[in-house]
Amino acid sequence: MKFTPRQEEIVDIVKNNEPISGDEIAKKLGLTKSTLRSDFAVLTMTGILDARQKVGYIYSGLAEQSLLAESLSQYLIKDHMIQAITANPDMTVNDAITQLFMYDAGSLYVVDPENNQLAGVVSRKDLLRSIIGQTHNTTLAIIMTRMPNIIVAQPNQSILDAAKLIAQHQIDSLPIVTPNYEILGKLSKSNIVNLLVEICQSEV
Repeated sequence: MKFTPRQEEIVDIVKNNEPISGDEIAKKLGLTKSTLRSDFAVLTMTGILDARQKVGYIYSGLAEQSLLAESLSQYLIKDHMIQAITANPDMTVNDAITQLFMYDAGSLYVVDPENNQLAGVVSRKDLLRSIIGQTHNTTLAIIMTRMPNIIVAQPNQSILDAAKLIAQHQIDSLPIVTPNYEILGKLSKSNIVNLLVEICQSEV
């Protein structure tokens, strides 16, 4: 697996400062710990780093997948995905903002009403940017990120596959689709982190 430059920098920091906490690593990089959450997840899943409670991160030096990574490869997306909040391309930005906060979601998935296929995605940032200098009557079709520029996953892929996609593309969630791009649900960073916690607690 090829790591991002930031993940390689994290490994170097841990090598030279182990044991070191996530907060200390974030401080050295000038970032927040939450920003690095997916990077920490990938590096621990692949066995490069070992996270020890009340101690911090240490360098394990494993080049092969760890037992945790092997475990995650057994978990399927379809068993852990959650409901995706969908919208029509003609929905206005004003209505979309209401929808987003009503469901406390990070993204809206725009579905083509003619074929029920995923047509685009709109994030909170997209909506906030769109209300600057534009009317709230602007439709999602105008501001959404369109297919094929959306990273997707299918329900029978593993959680490990999903984690790699999220880390590689620096996104918050993945729409889960059929081979015909009909949307089935979504998988977010939070879903993966929660599963990691469950697995780790079960091994204690």
